[in-house]
Amino acid sequence: MIGRMYRRLLQGLAAASALLLGATALAVSADVVVRNLGLGTAPWILEVSEYVLPLATFLTAPWLLLRGEHVRLDVLLRALPPRAGRALEVSVSALGAAISAVLLVYGVRTAVDSADHGAVVFKSVVFPEWWLYAPFAACFALMAIEFVRRMLVRGQTAVTGPHA
Repeated sequence: MIGRMYRRLLQGLAAASALLLGATALAVSADVVVRNLGLGTAPWILEVSEYVLPLATFLTAPWLLLRGEHVRLDVLLRALPPRAGRALEVSVSALGAAISAVLLVYGVRTAVDSADHGAVVFKSVVFPEWWLYAPFAACFALMAIEFVRRMLVRGQTAVTGPHA
């Protein structure tokens, strides 16, 4: 049950990412049309699109890792003997978990410091600065969980491909 909820959470984040990117594409296109018709412009659209692009990347990353569709060197893994391939994958997952944990800690610290100082982003859209950092921290927490899960699973099974 927890595994199913976890997968649905990651799928939901990926779906939210797709919706954000789709809405951004439509908004930017509409802004271009409206501007070319001489009806003005919405300066906030460009600014919001700048925030949506990295957010969409972070929201999608844990789901891609779950599916084995992140960047990896399958050619190298398949060229190695199965035991060495498993050892390499476990090592890479351990490194990924460690890096994700470090980025999680720094993301939480940055978000908390920003909230404690009451920092605000003042551009076309005004909002608390910590809103930019909280998704970063949350997504790296999910990445760390996924790397640990992969490390445990890969340590028990052979390398079988991108969806294993």
